[in-house]
Amino acid sequence: MFPRLYCDEKEDSTKASALPRTALNTLKSVRQTVAAPESETRRWRKNFDANAKEINGEKFLDKEAFVNAIAPKGDLTRIDRAQFAALFRVADSSQRGLVSWDDFMLFETLLKRPDADYWIAFQYFDIDSSGTITFDEFKNVFSSTLGPDSIPFNFDCDWVRLYLGKRDGTHVLGYNEFTQLMKGLQGERLRQAFKYFDTNEDGFIRPDQFKRIILELAGHKLSDSVIERLPTLCTLTPGQRISYSEVIAFHNVIREMDMVERIIRESTAKSKDGRIDQVDFLNHSAATTRYGLFSPMEVSIIFHFAGRGGGNQRLALIDFAQLLDPKWRAPAELAELKAARSKSGSFFDSVLHSAYNFCLGGIAGAVGATMVYPIDLGGMQNQRSSVVGQLLYKNSIDCVKKVFRNEGLVGFYRGIGPQLVGVAPEKAIKLTVNDLVRGRAMDPETGRIALGWEIVAGGTAGGCQVIFTNPLEIVKIRLQMQGEAAQAEGAVRRGAGHIIKQLGLLGLYKGSTACLLRDIPFSAVYFTAYSHLKTDVFHEGYNGKKLGFGETLAAAAIAGMPAAYFTTPADVIKTRLQVEARTGQTNYKGLTDAFVKILREEGYRALFKGGPARIIRSSPQFGFTLVAYEYLHKFMPYPWDKGPKKQLETAFVTGTEDISRIRARNALKILLDVHGDFGRINGKPLPSALSSVGSSPAASGV
Repeated sequence: MFPRLYCDEKEDSTKASALPRTALNTLKSVRQTVAAPESETRRWRKNFDANAKEINGEKFLDKEAFVNAIAPKGDLTRIDRAQFAALFRVADSSQRGLVSWDDFMLFETLLKRPDADYWIAFQYFDIDSSGTITFDEFKNVFSSTLGPDSIPFNFDCDWVRLYLGKRDGTHVLGYNEFTQLMKGLQGERLRQAFKYFDTNEDGFIRPDQFKRIILELAGHKLSDSVIERLPTLCTLTPGQRISYSEVIAFHNVIREMDMVERIIRESTAKSKDGRIDQVDFLNHSAATTRYGLFSPMEVSIIFHFAGRGGGNQRLALIDFAQLLDPKWRAPAELAELKAARSKSGSFFDSVLHSAYNFCLGGIAGAVGATMVYPIDLGGMQNQRSSVVGQLLYKNSIDCVKKVFRNEGLVGFYRGIGPQLVGVAPEKAIKLTVNDLVRGRAMDPETGRIALGWEIVAGGTAGGCQVIFTNPLEIVKIRLQMQGEAAQAEGAVRRGAGHIIKQLGLLGLYKGSTACLLRDIPFSAVYFTAYSHLKTDVFHEGYNGKKLGFGETLAAAAIAGMPAAYFTTPADVIKTRLQVEARTGQTNYKGLTDAFVKILREEGYRALFKGGPARIIRSSPQFGFTLVAYEYLHKFMPYPWDKGPKKQLETAFVTGTEDISRIRARNALKILLDVHGDFGRINGKPLPSALSSVGSSPAASGV
């Protein structure tokens, strides 16, 4: 059939009278898709050469080599690799049992068609290459797929007659008509199969008979768990038998599985607890589909198989995996993997994992601190309006100008040494503790954590970091302040060692109460806002979405704004307590005393001095820190991580496979909808009337 595609226009015109118009149209349609980019042709050639066998000095693909060349890699989702040999007859244009390079290139070109799946199925049924399908062709090809134990199909039914007419040969199917026939074929097969088993015509069949019907029609679309539990469908209604309505409802669920998955993913993502019940499913379906795509019976079937019998419970996305993913493994297998994973000792592994997070948190913190250190001058928060002596800075811009004029660029990084030494454990412990508490409080099935626990996790992280934050900041602030004071008053600069020796151990924790009042609410607000910005604003995890660099940075930076500004009063008080007061400046005895005196002497606005600067510093700092932390986890994964993570990945969210292989698989699935054993050895060969097209084994079809 395919050599005609290489004919020129003159040859086509001479054969026009010999071919029906539909055949000419389909051949011209294919010719328009033949041209392929040079890069694709090279890739096809490389694939062909890697699998081809040399015969008489020329390379060919036999059935086995052809399957290796076109079948998707990895798990084929309950489809035998050998079944892809059914497509061999379509590619073998010469019907000699071998596929040449030209044949293979044309087959790959066909796979580029957006309707390649239906087109290849049409070619399979169009035995005489006429561009149309007759009743005999449809019947003979269909019959060749039915084994001796298959449920019979009545070709002399009203449904077939509506498509192909009552009188033999008076009505043939063109390509578009054929696609509609194939789309409705399973429904007719289902009706006939039910009628075949419903011998007493009471409208019911036994559970084992229902299982047999589904295995023949859609077994390749279901996981082992669902197949094993097919007979339990009878428990939805009294009587221990299955009605035609239930059979049709189950088939509709399978046919619309992509939409089922979309509704489940979207509704669980929007649910507060990450779980949905039947009411939630129906409500979301009504809101997102035009006519309410799923009936209550269909929804009850979905929840019956996802909930393992308990259809009224609230279920998480992972609970639906056994229905949505044909590759799903039973909990017993997952439990074995989990047990094997824990044999190495969970305590030791937990310590290693915490150390791993701690190291990455330290690196990420150093990155964030370096990016914004020049902003963190500290001077504006210690600026006092009612003092004896010189007013050092009028505002933040004046502060920057004077530091640059008096100390140059080096002045912006004065004190960065202690900052980088201290920021590693500070940020590391904050990120590690937050991850640890969130991990303990997280629902393992939904990946969700209650708002209260989010706040507790962030607050705990902020409280734990003070052990490193307070000594770091008191040294940093005094180093920064003495640089400007040395210019103004001629004082001698002292190093970090001198400041630490002068303060002593207890002195390093001066102002720690104010530090706690700042860091606990800051982290509680920050981590909670960051998490919700990612999920609620940027929709991370929504239909498998992963945030890019810009979205992650934006979420982290925006979360730092309210956290920084609303904790400014505690930061101002902490700074005043930690800085060494100069002559004429007010001394503070403690937290309460500082708060009262600042309000009395400078007013409430003084408590928010440096607030904008804190936003400018904290927002990008935590933005870069969190982005660095997440990307370090991505590019430097935990080396001792064992076993698969509990997640649901289907074709709905992992469309990374080569599109031509996907279309080859989809073409085979259309043929499998005719019969689940299509292409297996136990199927019948094509009748001799059809085998006359070619005498080789390839011409026999399956």
